[in-house]
Amino acid sequence: MAPGAAKMAPGPSLIGARAALPAGGAWLRDVTSGPACGAGSVIGRGREERAAWREAAERGLRDGGDVTRSAEPRRGRAGPNGAERGRREPSGAGAMQAFLKGPSAISTKPPAARERGAAGSGGEGKKPRPVPWVEKYRPKNVDEVAFQDEVVAVLKKSLEGADLPNLLFYGPPGTGKTSTILAAARELYGPELFRQRVLELNASDERGIQVIREKVKAFAQLTASGSRSDGKACPPFKIVILDEADSMTSAAQAALRRTMEKESKTTRFCLICNYISRIIEPLTSRCSKFRFKPLSDKIQQQRLLDVSEKENVKISSEAVSYLVKVSEGDLRKAITFLQSATRLMGGKEITENIVTEIAGVIPKETMDGLLSACQSGSFERLETVAKNLINEGYAVGQLVNQLHDIVVESDDFSDKQKSIIVEKLAEVDKCLADGADEYLQLMSLCALVMQQLTQNT
Repeated sequence: MAPGAAKMAPGPSLIGARAALPAGGAWLRDVTSGPACGAGSVIGRGREERAAWREAAERGLRDGGDVTRSAEPRRGRAGPNGAERGRREPSGAGAMQAFLKGPSAISTKPPAARERGAAGSGGEGKKPRPVPWVEKYRPKNVDEVAFQDEVVAVLKKSLEGADLPNLLFYGPPGTGKTSTILAAARELYGPELFRQRVLELNASDERGIQVIREKVKAFAQLTASGSRSDGKACPPFKIVILDEADSMTSAAQAALRRTMEKESKTTRFCLICNYISRIIEPLTSRCSKFRFKPLSDKIQQQRLLDVSEKENVKISSEAVSYLVKVSEGDLRKAITFLQSATRLMGGKEITENIVTEIAGVIPKETMDGLLSACQSGSFERLETVAKNLINEGYAVGQLVNQLHDIVVESDDFSDKQKSIIVEKLAEVDKCLADGADEYLQLMSLCALVMQQLTQNT
């Protein structure tokens, strides 16, 4: 000990002091008693709080420390307006222990069944979500693909040998290109391995070279593993489906060419497009090309009648024929129009007028009025009719298509006049695609038609 230091008197150790404390919370009574703890003193104001903690501790000791069985005392404190402000205190010895030791002492009992039901998924009582009819009636196997006999025959041979070449499907929209390759993939892999072995990308959204370098290349380099549970032969390769590949940039198509060569042992590619001329030659030479023909009117009518029967839809034969006409060989569009008309009618019979309204087709009476204004030779009347068309919300692109059919089939125009008008229709369609003003293009077209019609009078 340093010289001059004061010698401390011996005292009890901390362990001894803790052992000497009264049991059962008596030490709290000793602390909160005495003249210094009057109601008006600072200690007195906190006496009620300490008393609440003491009662909670004693009650918890009697109950065995179970927080769930102990009552939760409240304490009141006067607010600014004199009203009592209540706050719930921690309850029992378990609550005191949680206060002293921290979060580790909090009860970890599982939630009650009612709470679990409220927080859980609860998927048993839910109604099935409505599915678009296009997806609901998509072909489930290759045999259900309609009007594409050549493609189906080749795919069946490939499925029997559990082998596929790189494929290139091209043709008009709605002819079954995507449905065919998806049905073939389901037959190859079965429902268990379909999601693992098939990567489907829409090149309209993801068409850059970065997608080819990252997503496609990473998926192609994965090793195909697993076997079918039904014992059927499973090919040792995966399938990458690039839908609308004609929207891919030239750089992305060039990068895909090298990926197809390097990963040929583990991956097959299926490119789907509407215009094969937009696919670079090195890609087309590496694929087996199949052209999908527009569906015949008879095939479309039969499919629409089948869907109507399964969905209990009332539709007239004229409406079915008109659906086929406005869909222009696109079965997907025809089924979508049918579903929209069904929702609109709500169980009533679907007529040709309803199809006209749903499909956004300009009514025949409106087109006849436009041609009548052109034939009158009055530019003022023609301008009024054109403004009404724009104000009604009709698309000028739709008018161009319908006017083309009318002019080609009409006997009021000579062949020379038809060629002049059709050339103007093509010019207007190009300008609309480039973002030109619809009203100006409509007036330009109608002015030319008026010139050709007035020459005959």
